[in-house]
Amino acid sequence: MTDNRTWLITGAGGMLAQDVLARLAAAGIPAVAATRAELDITDPASVREALAAHHPAVVVNCAAWTAVDDAESREDEALRINGDGPRHLAEACHELDAVLLHVSTDYVFPGDADKPYAEDAPTGPRSAYGRTKLAGEQAVLSTLPDSGFVVRTAWLYGAGGGNFVRTMIKLEAVKDTLDVVDDQRGQPTWTVDLADRLVLLGQAALAGTAPAGVYHGTSSGETTWFGFAREIFRLLGADVARVRPTTSAAFARPAPRPAYSVLGHDRWQQAGIDPIRDWSEGLSSAMPVLRAESQEGNP
Repeated sequence: MTDNRTWLITGAGGMLAQDVLARLAAAGIPAVAATRAELDITDPASVREALAAHHPAVVVNCAAWTAVDDAESREDEALRINGDGPRHLAEACHELDAVLLHVSTDYVFPGDADKPYAEDAPTGPRSAYGRTKLAGEQAVLSTLPDSGFVVRTAWLYGAGGGNFVRTMIKLEAVKDTLDVVDDQRGQPTWTVDLADRLVLLGQAALAGTAPAGVYHGTSSGETTWFGFAREIFRLLGADVARVRPTTSAAFARPAPRPAYSVLGHDRWQQAGIDPIRDWSEGLSSAMPVLRAESQEGNP
């Protein structure tokens, strides 16, 4: 039986939030889509008013500062959104006895491991972005020890937003060859797959079958950006030899990128939910959608 209490989704104009809303609609669960213009999570009064008006059973926080490099020079601004914002949401959820699902990132880890990071592995961000996201995690978990859920994800792609897959589709059409980094490992994750797990986790939380705490919302398996790009080319019917490996040093950026972003998924078992499928299976399912979007000329 479907629990028809209302959910509220912040950052509703974003790529992940759009898929969460679509998944909720398919499940017949009422949802409030709160865009940045409609709900400023950095304003505690705005947060309290929005939650009091809708009294959601579950809040999914998809609002975030995601400009990783800009955060290096604007950490205070990023912290207001990534750290203070989740704290305001958690405090409002505490007052209303609501569940909070907060989306976080692999950047809270140093990225120097040689095996998948467990959910309880020590954190150690090496960038301003990672530090601000860790502050948000800590605020949620300390404020809502029994109803706060942190879902870390990485290497996200999907329709309705800029991402690596859409970029590769565009470049394949105009570039003879592409040099892609082969010394960073991670788990490409389709937003549709993550949205499905977020909804299942929220439902399990309401049913009392999912323990609060940290979960890792990434695909199973692992690859490099180079391997990811070659698989995209293969699915496009293009010559994979046109994708050439290079190193991170060739693409120096203000914020350091984790060399190893592979996350473990053991916690899902405690909630009775299967982890996300292998990244290559997700990409195969996503490509028709993303190719159609590209052909339609969406920005």
